[in-house]
Amino acid sequence: MTVALPAADRLHPRRAIPTFSPSLLLILPAITLLVVFFLLPYGNMLVMSFRVPSTVRPYAPGFTVGNYVKALTDLYYLRVLGYSFLFGVLTTAVCLVIAYPVAYHLARTTSRFRGLLYACVLSPLLVGVVVRCYGWLIILANNGLINDSLRKAGLISGSLPLMYNELGVSIGLVHIFLPFMILPLLGGIQSINPALEEAARSLGASPLTAIRRVVIPLSMPGIQAGTILVFVLTMSAYVIPILLGALKVMLMSTLVVQQLIDAFLWPFGAALAFILSATGAVTIFVYVRVTARLMRRIA
Repeated sequence: MTVALPAADRLHPRRAIPTFSPSLLLILPAITLLVVFFLLPYGNMLVMSFRVPSTVRPYAPGFTVGNYVKALTDLYYLRVLGYSFLFGVLTTAVCLVIAYPVAYHLARTTSRFRGLLYACVLSPLLVGVVVRCYGWLIILANNGLINDSLRKAGLISGSLPLMYNELGVSIGLVHIFLPFMILPLLGGIQSINPALEEAARSLGASPLTAIRRVVIPLSMPGIQAGTILVFVLTMSAYVIPILLGALKVMLMSTLVVQQLIDAFLWPFGAALAFILSATGAVTIFVYVRVTARLMRRIA
């Protein structure tokens, strides 16, 4: 015996009432932190970048696109942006060249001093950036360790310009961000089975050929992660160019702070910050697409 449903129930069948999943409570703190400390500040900066600049208050009434027009048409700001991009690329490349042999040795070594080597790589992260920059000031200054040693050895009579220029800033950037390149590379190389290298060697490949044809292609995920991390940190670096460049090496992050604090042009500084972020985001997007295609070919 069947019971006929009312016409309303046949036309509009009842849907299951969604139940609240307790697992949502686990991600609620992360979502809250993301919204409060990331999305809301970025949204505020985005609105600020379209406000009219004022030197007596944060912004004047009204909205304008003049901040972006000024930043994208003035050759000075474009030159600083290009300079920051160049520093990011060069620092990333130098860190990759230096870090890869170190990471490979740490991943393959069986020495009893392996723990000490790990400590040497991680120890710079235990010291603040400002302290490490002041350490380079002592080493690179006109009366610092290098110049003083060279004068005492009779190799130079004056002082080598090692600081307050592009060289000093580059040395500081590479030294401080090098661990951020080594650690992702180390994880990528450790995930490669050493038997693959042994197979390449047994087929007649030299050690360098095995690394070039086997290890480097398979460690592309680590290379991708390390280069992106170092590039982003370099593009946004502020303390290192200030201390080791003394405003003689102007990068975009330094220029943004100048506009916000010294010139009190908050809307224009916010526009410069978003242009810097957009430049880095576009570069990373293109780089990820290219490296992902390379990794698909390898796979």
